[in-house]
Amino acid sequence: MKAASLRRIAVNLVPWLLSVATGCGPSGTPRTADAAIHSVAAKPAARADAGSWFEDITAKSGIHFVHATGTNYFMPDQVGSGLVLFDFDRDGRVDVYCVQNGAEGSGAHNALFHQEADGSFRDVSAGSGTDLSHRGMGAIAGDVNNDGLPDLVITEYGAVRLLLNLGGGKFRDVSKEAGIDDPRWAAPASFIDFDRDGRLDLVVGNYVDFDPTQKCQDVQGRQDFCAPAAFAGTATRLWHNETPPGGGVPRFRDVTVSSGLASSPGDALGLVCADFDGDGWPDIFVADDGRPNRLFVNRHDGTFREEAAARGLAFNAMGRTAANMGTAFADGDGDGLGDLFVTHLAEEFHSYFRQDQRGIFLDSVAQVGLQQQGWRGTGFGTVLVDFDADGSPDLAQVNGLVRRATPGQTPLQPGVDPWWGRYAQRPQVFRNDGRGRFQDVSEANPELTGLALVGRSLATGDLDGDGAPDLVGAGLGGSVRVWRNRVPHRGHWVTLQLTEPRLGRRDALGAEAVVTAGGRRHWAVLQPATSYLSSHEPRLHFGLGAAGMMDAIEVLWADGTRERFEGGAADRRIEVRHGEGKAMSP
Repeated sequence: MKAASLRRIAVNLVPWLLSVATGCGPSGTPRTADAAIHSVAAKPAARADAGSWFEDITAKSGIHFVHATGTNYFMPDQVGSGLVLFDFDRDGRVDVYCVQNGAEGSGAHNALFHQEADGSFRDVSAGSGTDLSHRGMGAIAGDVNNDGLPDLVITEYGAVRLLLNLGGGKFRDVSKEAGIDDPRWAAPASFIDFDRDGRLDLVVGNYVDFDPTQKCQDVQGRQDFCAPAAFAGTATRLWHNETPPGGGVPRFRDVTVSSGLASSPGDALGLVCADFDGDGWPDIFVADDGRPNRLFVNRHDGTFREEAAARGLAFNAMGRTAANMGTAFADGDGDGLGDLFVTHLAEEFHSYFRQDQRGIFLDSVAQVGLQQQGWRGTGFGTVLVDFDADGSPDLAQVNGLVRRATPGQTPLQPGVDPWWGRYAQRPQVFRNDGRGRFQDVSEANPELTGLALVGRSLATGDLDGDGAPDLVGAGLGGSVRVWRNRVPHRGHWVTLQLTEPRLGRRDALGAEAVVTAGGRRHWAVLQPATSYLSSHEPRLHFGLGAAGMMDAIEVLWADGTRERFEGGAADRRIEVRHGEGKAMSP
């Protein structure tokens, strides 16, 4: 690391140390030259009272799903489970898939909810092939055989499953045929085209080498869930997609060892697959629970080199390991570089890794204001997304303890099992002030943050098509919650669907986009598999503030090519197609 960067680290530690010492923080028609852009008119924006950003619409949404989690201190019960927001039948509406942790004997199963034309959700699980009954952890969506239909990958305690989308609301488990086998405790997963050949490869983060016979106690000698430190770490797995052209059953080859990932094991709970060093090739960040984070940097030859420490991502601002869990990756300060937020335990400060220079990160949690919180929570699922469309992404997270509290935070969300209530905490939301600093606005958002749950997964997407990102969250021993974005007086916005026409018109996962409007450049990467065991709607939402027109859209596609598309009016959803823009130099 350069000396200048080391000096900046020292300077940035000062406000952190001061805050710790003083106890801060408690507990229209497309243009002719724009043939690749296809817009969809949006519904009118929602209105609400000033200050309130969210409405809990769970009861009327049609999404009724309760995690049937065990109460016998079996460690996997505490870790799952996830959510997927995706359009499985390509009708233009966001559907929801919920993963069940499946306590033994519960009969509980995963559930697929289809969004109907009236905006309500209908359970279409029965007979779909998605209603699995296992100890599910997380799930992601992506078109692995380039046939135009998004498939599902589900991680479990003891397995990874690939469900091939057959169309007509049917899926088939093709894991064995595809060559995917993982008997470990699989947790986060992500798609990545690491060799830029146009096929989505698969990364799966394994958690600890768990021994189910081991029992653990709290400080008072009472039985409680085991901590990850009691077990050895495991390797993050990588499969190369070798599916022949033309669709059909996909084929994968395990390249965990040859790629170099096997040489650096850990306790994976979070993943972000994106270009961290600015060379145009996707890398793999792994958030490790209680261990140093890992960053596998792509060497362009099918191998990776672990460089988290050298790039400032292994440890927190104090140079220590932490309970790294949920992840969010976005440009928080408008400098065109992605910043990484990682959640930790309530007694730790979360990490906000801001890029100091391309490929070098500094944990700047104090500088961005995230030590000033109304309450402290053990964070899991988290998102960085522009709720009020002012041009700067805001932050939300769900919380839930991993150690017993007597009592937990109350009142509880409806339906939370009282046994799990001892681990419940309230969610939080922070507003970006436009300069990359965050202000806690949780108390002004009681429908999101007023009730406690044992928060785990959190996913974002525009469920009702009004241009505002909504939230879906899940917690242990309770029901999935749906929060509608009703921010009043929002700014202008645009939502981009980046697609690959030559590859079945699948979502262009891994592509980066820059929208120029009102003299500002807004950057984002299409990587839905972040947060915690979850996958967001695979579209990019940009808040544009007062700018009602876009000057241009630039896209760096996953294969390394760059294109420029004409702008136009804001406040619409747009499909941007690879190969139909004006080529730009690399």
